[in-house]
Amino acid sequence: MSNEHENNALPPKTCTIERLVTIEDDVKKVIAGEKTATRRNGRYADVGEIMELEGHKFVIDRVYSQSLGELTDENARQEGYKSVEDYKQTILSMHPGMPWLPQMRVWVHEFSPVQD
Repeated sequence: MSNEHENNALPPKTCTIERLVTIEDDVKKVIAGEKTATRRNGRYADVGEIMELEGHKFVIDRVYSQSLGELTDENARQEGYKSVEDYKQTILSMHPGMPWLPQMRVWVHEFSPVQD
């Protein structure tokens, strides 16, 4: 069960949208349509904000909190991975020493291409 919030009930952002997707492989996945969500330990964007990656624009559709224990394979596919296990191993390799705790909460940012 996701713990979704209305946009006006969200806490202040902890970072800027420019920092939401920065890893080159992730940027390529977003542009190719293989990645439609990013999970971060802070809130980086508001619903309706525009993220620009290499000249391509994406609108933030949803922002909500989710625990790592709630992740499904479908969520992992939104992130551009085959399964939760693939996603987990990639995250842990990027953050050495980080524990993967089912109760740890992250902010989900879902986005889609801006239609011209």
